[in-house]
Amino acid sequence: MQEQRTPSSTGRSRAVRLDAFGGPEVLDTREVPVPQAGPGQVRVRVTAAGLNPMDWIMTADADTAARFGLSLPAGFGTDYAGVVDEVGAGVTGFAPGDRVFGGALSRAVADFVVLDAAGETAANEAHHTPDGVDDRTAATLTIAGRTASAAVAAVRPGPADTVLIGGAAGGVGVFAVQLARIAGARVIGTGSATSAGYLRDLGAEPVGYGDGLADRVRALAPGGVTAAIDLHGVETVHVARELGVPDSRICTIAAQVDGVAAANGANAASGALEEIARLVAAGRLRVPIAASFPIEQIRRAAELQAGRHVQGKVVIDL
Repeated sequence: MQEQRTPSSTGRSRAVRLDAFGGPEVLDTREVPVPQAGPGQVRVRVTAAGLNPMDWIMTADADTAARFGLSLPAGFGTDYAGVVDEVGAGVTGFAPGDRVFGGALSRAVADFVVLDAAGETAANEAHHTPDGVDDRTAATLTIAGRTASAAVAAVRPGPADTVLIGGAAGGVGVFAVQLARIAGARVIGTGSATSAGYLRDLGAEPVGYGDGLADRVRALAPGGVTAAIDLHGVETVHVARELGVPDSRICTIAAQVDGVAAANGANAASGALEEIARLVAAGRLRVPIAASFPIEQIRRAAELQAGRHVQGKVVIDL
């Protein structure tokens, strides 16, 4: 594991900053003042930050960034894990030394983040990290875990179901496949030929995406498919409809389709993220870490993650 540098809580610290919107080439690691926790806030010394597609999507151009409330100069990354090291006035439920994880919208890849102790969205929140969950894993849970939980809840899988999950080998798919399996469903997951073994390890039956997908699914599930989640585009939606799945049991996360529910992390039920962390701690849900990088290699890490071919999560060590 990369040797961690211990930043000063009173001087300067590291953070990824953007002075222009764009791709990985605009990401730089800078020295910045250490933020201070105000009333109702906690400061977290970040030990790991997990990357998601939304990190680079929302900082790719000014119009998209504005929809997320971002302006220049901006930070990068949302998922984090670390240790509380400063508590502001009026805060209850957190103390210095507490291990925490959560979301800090487009500012997580930094030595320190300041959060509202009562924050309840992925943009600004902290949750206690359960024993048995390491920081690298905790740093991958917030965005993908919440999104998968909302998508799986939208189609309500159970032991009588066969669920088709499109893009199952991606970051959200890691969670969606396992959550559907925990609910008792059979899962068929689309992916490339190289992801077949990975999908089997997660508990899905792999099937190649692309032309002829409906016929390949019929061969795997002659009894039919009863629900579908499209984590990539609309191919799985169209195939599910062709296979007779009603729109009420189809869900997307990356596209809008008339008549089909669209899920995102904001739709997740209260307590969904804590439940995912408990499942990880209990050994019932696992999160493969594909690669980890020191903060100084943020461009390399972002390039790997943005390539959309990584099997598992990409994490920044701080």
